[in-house]
Amino acid sequence: MTEHFQAYSRYYDLLYQDKDYEAETEYVAELLGRFRPAVNTVLELGSGTGRHAELLAGRGPQVTGVERSATMLEIANRRAAAVEEEAAFAFHQGDVRTFRSDQQFDAVISLFHVASYQISNADIRNMFRTASHHLLAGGCFVFDVWFGPAVLAQQPEVRIKRLEDDTVCVLRIAEPSMNICANRVDVHYTMLVSDKATGTVEQFTECHPMRYYFPLELDLIAEQTGFEIVHREEWMTGHAPSEQTWGVTFVAQKNAWKGEL
Repeated sequence: MTEHFQAYSRYYDLLYQDKDYEAETEYVAELLGRFRPAVNTVLELGSGTGRHAELLAGRGPQVTGVERSATMLEIANRRAAAVEEEAAFAFHQGDVRTFRSDQQFDAVISLFHVASYQISNADIRNMFRTASHHLLAGGCFVFDVWFGPAVLAQQPEVRIKRLEDDTVCVLRIAEPSMNICANRVDVHYTMLVSDKATGTVEQFTECHPMRYYFPLELDLIAEQTGFEIVHREEWMTGHAPSEQTWGVTFVAQKNAWKGEL
């Protein structure tokens, strides 16, 4: 898997400044409480710039994040360093498919479609194996994906986003192309970043391949890696998945009688 967040990473927080991290964290905390009571330790796979980890740690658990992008990891570490008291969250650079540590956790989470960035069968199986390796028996793995039935029914479309802060204006154009046989949408991003102080404009492009998933294939991958999918619902709403629910949350329980496969 190539590095998808390169120059894009520098503007990640600005691009998603309208994202309701507080509500999302409350939602994830509620799911964890429902399927794994008394969660004291959490591993986040694909922790980005660390906002979910910071907010979740503020609710009590010790949170450890794993992030591949060096730029995003730097931002996350600055976030942790800015906390006056000893932070209950920390970050490591690593690939969600191969990261290994000696620590085990009550829960593993992976948010904002990190699982959909795992575009091959080997990629997603290895991500599940990472979760299994770090979970205590009976622990749960909470993740969300692009939901195949909705992607096929609605079809991705071109989207344009304009944002600015005190220093830059950003125009992002997202142009998707479908690869039906691979269950994948290649999202081609064009970014134009105008520096307010100098008037200079930077332009760059990145392609983010995103796999959409179907319930039965996730059931199979879970079974192959020592999990059972015990719950699925529309992200944030709790509604049953349907052709209208592009983002779907899954909860996988680690089987107490199975190790890492």
